[in-house]
Amino acid sequence: MSVVHRAGGASGNAGGASGNAGDASGNAGDASGNAGDASGNAADASGRAGEARPALPAARVTISGDPAGLGAAGLLDGAQARSGVNVPASAIWHGGSPSAWRQFADVGDLDLENGGVLPGVRVAFESWGKLNAARDNAILVLHALTGDAHVVGPTAAGQPTPGWWDGLIGQGAVLDTDKYFVIAPNVLGGCQGTTGPSSVAADGQPYGSRFPAVTMRDLVSAEAALADVLGIKTFHAIIGGSMGGMRVLEWAVSFPDRVKAAVAIAACGYASADQIGWTTPQLAAIRSDQNFAGGDYYDQAWPLAGMAIAREIAHMTYRSGCELNTRFGRDAQEGEDPATGGRFAVQSYISYHGAKLGRRFDPNSYLVLTEAMNSHDVGRGRGGLRAALGRITADLTVAVVDSDRLFPPELGAEIALAPRAKPLVTMRSEYGHDGFLIEADQVSKVVADAIEAPQITLVRPFSGAASTTAWA
Repeated sequence: MSVVHRAGGASGNAGGASGNAGDASGNAGDASGNAGDASGNAADASGRAGEARPALPAARVTISGDPAGLGAAGLLDGAQARSGVNVPASAIWHGGSPSAWRQFADVGDLDLENGGVLPGVRVAFESWGKLNAARDNAILVLHALTGDAHVVGPTAAGQPTPGWWDGLIGQGAVLDTDKYFVIAPNVLGGCQGTTGPSSVAADGQPYGSRFPAVTMRDLVSAEAALADVLGIKTFHAIIGGSMGGMRVLEWAVSFPDRVKAAVAIAACGYASADQIGWTTPQLAAIRSDQNFAGGDYYDQAWPLAGMAIAREIAHMTYRSGCELNTRFGRDAQEGEDPATGGRFAVQSYISYHGAKLGRRFDPNSYLVLTEAMNSHDVGRGRGGLRAALGRITADLTVAVVDSDRLFPPELGAEIALAPRAKPLVTMRSEYGHDGFLIEADQVSKVVADAIEAPQITLVRPFSGAASTTAWA
């Protein structure tokens, strides 16, 4: 096993006319400057993009003692062949794309929860700061469904989206790079450098339909393998929201001796029937696209229309009804009349977000990761949720968003009943589930209180069970 860094190359994915250019109507994205994307790619116009990393680095991760054997022999030139792959615009990262800030670790073969082995797994990640000699200052940050390892920083060649929690990491930030070594991996099954359906299998062709079903525990196992390669036995903290928060909990239950503090934001202990129900038409939309080809579409047109519909459905669950009603009401899209076949403004907004995803994501990864989320249940095979939560030895912080209709507060309250949990924190937001991305100040406070000495005031009981902290 070795850590590698790919030198940048000619991408072939440098944007251009993707056929999903959004909406020239003026509703392109979210006027809040936080692109309303529960994937973990909320644009930030704050100017705080990657203050600790002003230029693309030539070096790999800095680790005291070089435990993973980093050195010139571990470098690759990025010339991974992609036979017969027709990549639309900048949808995915692939060998030959500029690396931007990505680093890569070969973590070996991965045993899967449901049987079988995924050979030769590679994990892409970004890092900030330096691992100290004691190796006890590492913090792991985990992204959501269609996010990536780029937690903070600007766009660049090979990195089409800005940081999704910009300002959280850097010198003097909550995750202070003068104190902590922060790493963020791209998830197993994704499409931004870690092994996934678009990766090349042993026969030189993309996995496509042959990529195995993976569970949330498999995703965490790949992250644990990355930590092993980097020589990190214990994390000072593991932090994540949405699907990232699911993995935080799985980490704390599966590897209790490797996690000192766990921060789960807008998450749950298991995928609910409501959540699984909402994913059903999303999965069907992609698989029903005439270009899906059973998942083996990499040498032809991609099923982007199906994924756009899937994302439209998902985006409705990411925002609150109150926000949409207040923001759009029954307004018509500028220059259009719904009475004569035109659109309402909210329809333009939702359509934009559906089409936008096709410029940076692989439909197969959407399927694989959505079904991995559906598999999430920390109590499976462990005696149920309460018994599983009892295995956690880390200091557990659980934060919910009061207007979240996808991960409603009551699901977070269940987690906050864990013996090691601090009082439940309720974040106030009009944005629904996306509040875990948009409410930067509240997220920063949640994380700061969790990793430093917390001073939390009990405000009221939650349904007579978990105590809460509420912020306006």
